[in-house]
Amino acid sequence: MMRRIFLYLIIICACVLAACSDNDSFTTSQSHRLTFSEDTVKMDTVFSNVASSTYTFWVYNRSGDGLRLSSVRLKNGNQTGFRVNVDGSYLDNTLGSVVTDLEVRRDDSIRVFVELTAVETRQPTPQAIEDDLLFTLESGVQQQVHLLSHAWDALKVTNLVVSRDTVIESSQPVVVYGEGLRVDSGVVLTLRNTTLYFHDKAGITVGGTLKAENVVMRGDRLDHMFDYLPYDRVSGQWQGLCFLQSSVANTMEDTEIRNASTAVRLDSAAISHDTPRLTMTRCVVHNAKGDGIVAFNSHVALNYCQLTNTLGNCLALYGGLASIDHCTLAQFYPFNAGRGAALFFVDSTDLQLSCSHTIVTGYDADVVMAEHNDTARTFEYRFTDCLLRTPAVDDDTISFKRILWETAKDSIQGKKHFVTIDEENLVYDFHLDSISTAKGMGCYPVKTQ
Repeated sequence: MMRRIFLYLIIICACVLAACSDNDSFTTSQSHRLTFSEDTVKMDTVFSNVASSTYTFWVYNRSGDGLRLSSVRLKNGNQTGFRVNVDGSYLDNTLGSVVTDLEVRRDDSIRVFVELTAVETRQPTPQAIEDDLLFTLESGVQQQVHLLSHAWDALKVTNLVVSRDTVIESSQPVVVYGEGLRVDSGVVLTLRNTTLYFHDKAGITVGGTLKAENVVMRGDRLDHMFDYLPYDRVSGQWQGLCFLQSSVANTMEDTEIRNASTAVRLDSAAISHDTPRLTMTRCVVHNAKGDGIVAFNSHVALNYCQLTNTLGNCLALYGGLASIDHCTLAQFYPFNAGRGAALFFVDSTDLQLSCSHTIVTGYDADVVMAEHNDTARTFEYRFTDCLLRTPAVDDDTISFKRILWETAKDSIQGKKHFVTIDEENLVYDFHLDSISTAKGMGCYPVKTQ
């Protein structure tokens, strides 16, 4: 009996050893090769001297035998700015950008991580940055994965205090770090013909005056959250603009503010009936994670502006004086069903609102919200030649004149007014579609092919 058990043990051990031997066998045959999850790692555009996100790919051994790698190295060494980690082993750029003596067992895989910090290209447009990651097998076979990105030289600003009148105009992108830009009281900052890319906590705080003409303000992420979704379509990328009590006579023309937290905030200040604290003409405020524009006891003038897709209110007025003409306020924020109104106004202080030739619409049945809390305060509003998605008010011909009252039952309503409302890919075009009933209203005409 003991002899039979002993024999069984010998057989089992032999099988185990054979299995281990098979798994641990390595070949030097040149017909056995690695396979890769990607032949080319295409990285997003990065700003020069700023680290990229981390990209990964897999290396598989499906050859039937184990493979030893004599080396994995960057073809151009440390010249291009790529940094690579292969299965936990870092290609140290000070030691030749190479690792040696790696193994990939049969039916196993290893993971490779790639980052890039590109040097300045000294060119006005993004430039291709390329290298090859070379895998040399023990057999002498060499395989490669191509690494590709683009680098863009930018001007960099960190915690800039503007203490005298200043003009920023640049064909290069301006990347803003730290807390961003701060404009002292009594000082004018002019932004003209440029794009500002704001890092996470950065924004603009204005104690004096901001004048912006043909400017784009957005987050600094140039990469993608998913293959189909660039970070530029994701809200809450930077802090936005804040106008302090001392700030006066701010103007913005042909300017776009997108993907901020709260895009524009005006703190309470004394009202001047002659000069608005903020005048915006042909501007876009889109995709904020807070309010689009929130004004506390301020004089605001909006002309031919688009205020769209905010988690908070597209436009919120807490008292003050506001003039809205030929604007599109459309609340199609996609990320949260608890989104705010397209237009919200309340008598926190005396309020006077004039709104004409404006579209106010969105997903919800009522996107125009008003609160009148103090009968001792002025609470005046006039809507003329507007489309309003809110229950009709039939008995007030003073506050509402020639109004197109919109409901969810209308054949043309909500997003059907506009050329593109693509909720899946977060692509929006708020030009009026040819079928829209709101012609002559809003900030854009009917779009022609």
